[in-house]
Amino acid sequence: MLKNLKLGAKFTLILVIVFAGGLVASGTVLYQVLQQRAQTEVSAKAAILMETMNSVRAYSNSNLNPLIAPIAKVSPVFIPEQIPTYSLNRVFENLRKNDEYKSYFYKEAFLNPTNLRDKADDFETDLIKRFIAEPNTKEITGFRSQPGGKTFYVARPFIIKKASCLQCHSTPEAAPKNMIIAYGAENGFNWELNKVLGSQIITIPVDEVYTSANSAWWIVFGILAVIFLLLLVVINLLLKRNVTQRLSRMAQTADAVSTGSTEANFVEDAADEIGTLATAFNRMKSSLDIALKMLSQRD
Repeated sequence: MLKNLKLGAKFTLILVIVFAGGLVASGTVLYQVLQQRAQTEVSAKAAILMETMNSVRAYSNSNLNPLIAPIAKVSPVFIPEQIPTYSLNRVFENLRKNDEYKSYFYKEAFLNPTNLRDKADDFETDLIKRFIAEPNTKEITGFRSQPGGKTFYVARPFIIKKASCLQCHSTPEAAPKNMIIAYGAENGFNWELNKVLGSQIITIPVDEVYTSANSAWWIVFGILAVIFLLLLVVINLLLKRNVTQRLSRMAQTADAVSTGSTEANFVEDAADEIGTLATAFNRMKSSLDIALKMLSQRD
């Protein structure tokens, strides 16, 4: 099939194949880079939020609890602000009032929580069990498909390292009475120091980030496609002007010479390979004319 194509068509076909391959390769690499960048962006956001929540916890333990504790001991009503988890949940709920963060979620999930709202679901339970089974694992990240779309999560083990933090979770008898009244005596006790009790989990939607990355990919891919198309047209025109048209003229001249038109000449003033070929053809035609004249004189 290729043998029957003209030289210009062959050049065009080769260029199309080369440019198409280059475009596909460039698009694939670009897509992977943008996807990796999107994942890095999501991971960075999750890490920042996690560190922010830990800072709020540290502030609650060191600054708020000393102020609230004396009041909490004599109050007939349990004051939830003395629990760092409560403060963290309130802070994050205020953050979610911002439209940019309305689909973000933070949870401290426990196997045996005081407040059943913090009870780990099946997915969170699996994460906690993994932290228990793998003490050296400090963080688990991944993607999770949920009804609202695909999300990225960061989970870290929840471990109590200060004995003072266990005063509300050792036994019902040792716990504040107002806490027992508020939450009952069945849950949130027998916690142990330096043991994995639960997990901190940040969940971030990724559809918006990946949609933005895909949009950027289409824009850049479109620009590359236009550039490749322009290059194809320019190179094809240059080949047609500097190669195929000149060879075509030479072929027409050779055809005329072969039919007896001795006045036809290979007109090429360029010093490139095709010009050299035309000069050689003219010398060959001159030699042929001389040979024909010599033969006619002998006759």
